[in-house]
Amino acid sequence: MVVDDHPMWRDAVARDLGEAGFEVVATAGDGPQAVRRARAVRPDVLVLDLNLPGLPGAEVCRRLAGDPGPGAEPGPRVLVLSASGEQEDVLEAVKAGATGYLVKSASAGELAEAVRRTAVGDPVFTPGLAGLVLGEYRRLAAGPPPGGDAPGVPRLTERETEVLRLVAKGLTYRQIADRLVISHRTVQNHVQNTLGKLQLHSRVELVRYAIERGLDTE
Repeated sequence: MVVDDHPMWRDAVARDLGEAGFEVVATAGDGPQAVRRARAVRPDVLVLDLNLPGLPGAEVCRRLAGDPGPGAEPGPRVLVLSASGEQEDVLEAVKAGATGYLVKSASAGELAEAVRRTAVGDPVFTPGLAGLVLGEYRRLAAGPPPGGDAPGVPRLTERETEVLRLVAKGLTYRQIADRLVISHRTVQNHVQNTLGKLQLHSRVELVRYAIERGLDTE
């Protein structure tokens, strides 16, 4: 699904993706419309502009790609396609749940490859932007770790640690369930239990916690 408030650009992106072999199931020109249509058609990948009328692109991303919560199906993976390469915009998009970030100077071929990689959960960034994101995570990791190791904080079970490691690597709950041969609901329960034990409040905080401990590289 392609979301952009400029009709000619939106149509061109949809056409390029169609010619590259993708099925474009819907398009949208503003934030509220994007949320409604994405929830109706359930695309695998959302190619999203940040500058949208009605609702900012980062908030659209947060509503569709953020942690769905217990009992809810995972949302689409989001590839931001924006004219801005500013650090603040990139970090806001990633924190909202975007898998990748491409600037609009990218070629049609680069966009198609980015969509393919986004679809399988690979983080994709315009050259130079990945360093911004990694630097921010390192900066956050230098502070006090969420949940800490203070006395009284319960230890995670082996299965909870296993689920946390896969969450940190960017797998969806459905993919984790398939990998561990357990139900989608069981994965959600493990994540909720882990959040509670570590006194964290979102999937972003959970990923940050795991990165700080090197679980994403194990």
